[in-house]
Amino acid sequence: MKKIFRIQEKILNQIYPQTCGICGKIDTKSICSKCNLELKKQAEIRILQKEYIEEKSEKEKYFQELMYIFKYEGQIRQLIIDYKFNEKSYIYKTFVNFLLKNKKIFENIKKYDKIIPVPISKKRYKERGYNQSLLIANEISKQTNLELVNNCLIKTKNIIEQSKLNKEDRQQNIQGVYSIQNEEIITNKKVLLIDDIYTTGSTVNECSKILQQARPERIGVLVLAKD
Repeated sequence: MKKIFRIQEKILNQIYPQTCGICGKIDTKSICSKCNLELKKQAEIRILQKEYIEEKSEKEKYFQELMYIFKYEGQIRQLIIDYKFNEKSYIYKTFVNFLLKNKKIFENIKKYDKIIPVPISKKRYKERGYNQSLLIANEISKQTNLELVNNCLIKTKNIIEQSKLNKEDRQQNIQGVYSIQNEEIITNKKVLLIDDIYTTGSTVNECSKILQQARPERIGVLVLAKD
């Protein structure tokens, strides 16, 4: 699995030369040193527990905690949009480095047994060429030695992009979209679900609901940014 990711990464870098995700300067790193310092100033590390999230949203949550490093606004918002839609897949390494350099986040991640990325449909993968959540999950797996599980949570339908819908429509749009297989892999395990952003939480909550069918010990959610 990891060998395949390295090959994919080399191909993507050959087709799309790496530039700074913010200023556009050609750089061997996903973000140049100057812009990296600016991002550090915007970092907002948060670990929120289920009870707090339920109180704020007034909706039942099927995960126990939410971790994120940025607010989904301004420069960060544009950076994530570029990462997902504008062929700047290499930016994921910078995001992961931000996460893992934080001692509190790193230690919290290490409490988990398995890492599961939010899946995308085959059609979306064909259009984009990669799953942005899988790239993040794979890098975290490499740096923490936690097992990446990519054959458990499956997206069975292609739907309208959640970003194009309002809060109510998002919750309806995402229902019945995911299924689970190989349940025994995560039974009685602590599972960390990876996605890029958290807006209404509809996607990660629906994924967590499906994963609960396998009776994991615990489900946590890790995203880059929260709206």
